[in-house]
Amino acid sequence: MIQDTSLVDLAERFPQLNIDMKYATTDNITGQQIYSVACCLLHSDAAKALEKSIEIARVAGFTLKVLDAYRPQKAQALLWRACPDQDYVVPLSQGSNHSRGTAIDVTLIDADGNVLDMGTGFDEMNVLSHPYHPGLATPFQHNRLLLNAVMLGGGFCGIATEWWHFELPGAAAYPLIDDVFACISPAQTDGVLP
Repeated sequence: MIQDTSLVDLAERFPQLNIDMKYATTDNITGQQIYSVACCLLHSDAAKALEKSIEIARVAGFTLKVLDAYRPQKAQALLWRACPDQDYVVPLSQGSNHSRGTAIDVTLIDADGNVLDMGTGFDEMNVLSHPYHPGLATPFQHNRLLLNAVMLGGGFCGIATEWWHFELPGAAAYPLIDDVFACISPAQTDGVLP
């Protein structure tokens, strides 16, 4: 098992990177802000892979937009409460690769500053969000394949249920990282995390 838990601040390391930490806003599956700050962190190994993906995107005429990266474990518990479905949210007992700093959620922005349409939004937890869903129109499939190529070229792998999620191969070998920043419990919860 890998012992290193060093995290890199992506805003400092990659100032050209577009960052929109969705869980620091209300634009996410919970409908409420759950991160106390819009801090975008990633394990140093994943940051090295991301550097390659950023360059591949640039050569292809695109920019990466980060939607989530390192996730406090308390935030993972809040997401599980909002969507208790292991196809889309990892239960806290298992530990999310986001909480290891080895997973990142991203999309692509074109040269005109437009976010590529992937056919569904971020955090749409249904079968249409699967990377290769046959029911989607060709332009959406094309955009998802382009995103996959950019991330795979950097050294990431995707998962079967979310077009936006990428992680280091063997990500589960990294340790879970203690909460680096605080979470805000959604108002409708009783304040007790699972």
